[in-house]
Amino acid sequence: MAYRDLSERELRKRLEYLREQYEEICAEEVSLDMSRGKPGTDQLDISMGMFDVFHSSYDFKDESGFDVRNYGVMDGISEAKRLMAEIMDVSPKNVIVYGNSSLNIMYDTVARSYAEGVMGSTPWCQLEKVKWLCPVPGYDRHFAVTEHFGIEMITVPLLEDGPDMDIVEKLVSEDDAIKGIWCVPKYSNPTGICYSDEVVKRMAALKPAAEDFRIYWDNAYAVHHLYEEEQVKILDILEECRKAGNPDMVFEFASTSKVTFPGSGIAALAASKENLKPIKKQMSVQTIGHDKINQLRHVRYFKDFDGIKAHMMKHAKLMRPKFQAVLNEFDAELKDADIAKWTNPLGGYFISLDVMDGCAKKIVQMCKNAGMVLTGAGATYPYGNDPTDSNIRIAPSYATPEELLMASRILVICVKIVTIEKMLNE
Repeated sequence: MAYRDLSERELRKRLEYLREQYEEICAEEVSLDMSRGKPGTDQLDISMGMFDVFHSSYDFKDESGFDVRNYGVMDGISEAKRLMAEIMDVSPKNVIVYGNSSLNIMYDTVARSYAEGVMGSTPWCQLEKVKWLCPVPGYDRHFAVTEHFGIEMITVPLLEDGPDMDIVEKLVSEDDAIKGIWCVPKYSNPTGICYSDEVVKRMAALKPAAEDFRIYWDNAYAVHHLYEEEQVKILDILEECRKAGNPDMVFEFASTSKVTFPGSGIAALAASKENLKPIKKQMSVQTIGHDKINQLRHVRYFKDFDGIKAHMMKHAKLMRPKFQAVLNEFDAELKDADIAKWTNPLGGYFISLDVMDGCAKKIVQMCKNAGMVLTGAGATYPYGNDPTDSNIRIAPSYATPEELLMASRILVICVKIVTIEKMLNE
């Protein structure tokens, strides 16, 4: 029965019972963590064959005959470009392969814009104000980058098919201080939503007031499907921008961090030829080359994109029971109570839970007191400020399905307690 249909007496009786359950859990001294979207040990294990790819007598040459143990090939070996291009669904000619972290590339891209400008525009450090659009709820590490550079972040609602494009179009067309927008277009962090074709086309057709406005297209979960039979495909933003007459308006990022090993994957940037020119010039000063041995290792291990797809289905097999453990508990305990809403994603690493306004921080703290750590309430908004204090990001990947049953039970109890207390106080 929905909690709003219960009498005050019924709510108080239920609250008393829930508090007893909570005290029992606290006495068990559990230790659970659903705070970050880290692959579990079982997921890391499926990539261990990568260590068998090379041995001391191996011929460490790429397809061109270049010895990857040496300096050179600053923008990545050709076969690694092709592999990353297929992951991002772009042309290899638009790709630079870096080291292990796409977040590092995003940071560098913002830093370069601050110090040198974008394709000849005024460096941002010389401007009075720089602004950025942030679809919310969104990725906390994106917000940390723009906050680090003192950029004013403007929130835009994230709808079921992508950012509210009416708002995005209006803002970027009117304000030349707006220089970028963060986007996670596929299995978005934390909601799991995917951008519709219409949203991608409208994004590509933007008419920004700032000539140096760029879409930061973080395609982090491009191949991270949960189901083999339900795999979302989104449009190629580079191609859509080209067709819309805005070929230079996007930087796309991706990595194998949650495909192979988070600290030892390969990451890539895709952009137009004109965008890549100043980037390569800056890179020639910054580095003599990234880890080409690791690039070749990935190519030799996967062989081609079919190898990537087969590998990701192994991940999906491990991830599905974890997501289902959380979702089943929510369905069983929160659905009829009608006190929360949550996403049921087809891929990615997160579930987004929305509770009653003003309750998220207290719920997260109660969970922590009971031994279960969640991402801090507010983290999915710029400056850590969720104006309604209602969104909680759930990261099921690191724990086992058994641990997730306990974690979900703790979370549900805390949601119920805090919600009833708020209802009684009102």
